[in-house]
Amino acid sequence: MPKIVHPYRGLTNGEWLRGNLHTHTTNSDGSNRPQHVINDYARRGYDFLAISDHDIYTSPKDYKQWNDKGMILLPGNEVSANGPHILHVGADRFVEPVARRQELINSIASGKGLAVIAHPNWLNAFDGTPITQLQEWVGYHGLEIYNGLIGRLPGSPYCTNKWDILLSQGRRLWGFAHDDSHADQDVGRGWDMVYAKKRTAGGILEALAAGSFYASSGVTISSIKVRGMQITIETENASRIVAVGNYGVRQACVDDSRIQFDVPEGLKYVRFECWGDGEKFAWTQPFFIK
Repeated sequence: MPKIVHPYRGLTNGEWLRGNLHTHTTNSDGSNRPQHVINDYARRGYDFLAISDHDIYTSPKDYKQWNDKGMILLPGNEVSANGPHILHVGADRFVEPVARRQELINSIASGKGLAVIAHPNWLNAFDGTPITQLQEWVGYHGLEIYNGLIGRLPGSPYCTNKWDILLSQGRRLWGFAHDDSHADQDVGRGWDMVYAKKRTAGGILEALAAGSFYASSGVTISSIKVRGMQITIETENASRIVAVGNYGVRQACVDDSRIQFDVPEGLKYVRFECWGDGEKFAWTQPFFIK
């Protein structure tokens, strides 16, 4: 009998937390000092934040010099030199930006942090990270399917195309949304909604590793339920929900804030895109068919 394997089991005894894992300050190429950045996200109601300056490890010790404003601050680094950019989320140490990115991913995987591929569709040829490298590398945790900064740079802020290719080829990778803020105008473009059992950096990292989150640029998902081979997604503010399966094929589309989808035979996975007004979206993680 087929079975749905998904990361949204046990959404009890926890809470949904909003946060951004890709943020820059004047310590690298950002426009604002770290405390200004922290204040801005806190004012907007974020629960957690990771400062990920380029090739700089922002550690728990570094965070002690700033006022967290009630947010959970995760250590981080965006490894940028010598190759495609990779976020080191929940970093426990500085990792050398070696050109052999598989060695870099291995180094991250040997610790407590997660490797997330940043803005894969950046640059003129949409090849910030080519699909061939994404197919070659193993051990990374996921990729940015939305990066708000790239909306004002060459390339595309969206990367569901490469995600669908990888998922269809049997990879199990989570999709992230970040604003990649370098200036005030970038803040609040994309974020992750994490269901954490513990309101701590460790609890958030554990939920991210398990895929217990969804990516958003403005749509809020209120309920995710699986019963047998039926998946029900409910939102607060979507006007359309699309079920996407093998190689990006649309399996269903409803102009509503709710979808009830019966998984047909032959699907390897299905994920849901929730479309709101303007350019607001939410993306679930994939539901794998075993």
